[in-house]
Amino acid sequence: MPLDRSLISGLPAFVGLEAGDLDSILAPARSSRFAKDSEVFAQDAEAEHFFLLLSGHIRVVRTTPDGDQMIARYINEGELFGIAMAMGRTTYPASAVAAVDCVVLVWPNAAWPGLQSRVPAFGASAYQTMGARLQETQARVMEMSTQQVEQRIASAVLRLVTQSGRKTSEGIEIDFPISRQDIAEMTGSTLHTVSRLLSAWEDEGIVRSGRQKVTVTDPHALMLIAENRPSRSRK
Repeated sequence: MPLDRSLISGLPAFVGLEAGDLDSILAPARSSRFAKDSEVFAQDAEAEHFFLLLSGHIRVVRTTPDGDQMIARYINEGELFGIAMAMGRTTYPASAVAAVDCVVLVWPNAAWPGLQSRVPAFGASAYQTMGARLQETQARVMEMSTQQVEQRIASAVLRLVTQSGRKTSEGIEIDFPISRQDIAEMTGSTLHTVSRLLSAWEDEGIVRSGRQKVTVTDPHALMLIAENRPSRSRK
């Protein structure tokens, strides 16, 4: 049964496309579900498919030659991912793991050339996605090399609430389960350091945190920390 074009018609990457173009994009795709913590694909595995996240959140994890894991980023709803073919790669550069239960559209790599030729906007969206992620990666490299650990952790939490924040009565909550270990892996720090800083920020009224839950209650104060600027409460 063909997939309904309403699945993607409202997504930013596909706004303005004609119904026939949407049908062409969806024709070679299938829908798959991935349970929380299950792997969509593994680092260094043969890249045979590319994907679009319909619902949920995906954790992109890179493993170093020494076996250490680093969370490279989170994929949000409506984003393409696993587009190794567009990068000129035959294998996936990182693993993709469901942070929550997810629904994903899956295309075979064989569909890529045809989609690019028939629907140029689709290919353009993919390359825009790669460009944005490259800029984000460069920014994180700069953070790792120039910022103190408190700045890096504040920047990472701000980035998450900007990308995936949900307003609540307490503040802006990261809208998926995230542990202190996850934040440590994102920022090249340790679980002890993340726990110490989040506890200190909670005492200062900047965040509220619980088991796999972080809410930013004072985004401005957290921004000042990320930028290494003094705040009145810290003078």
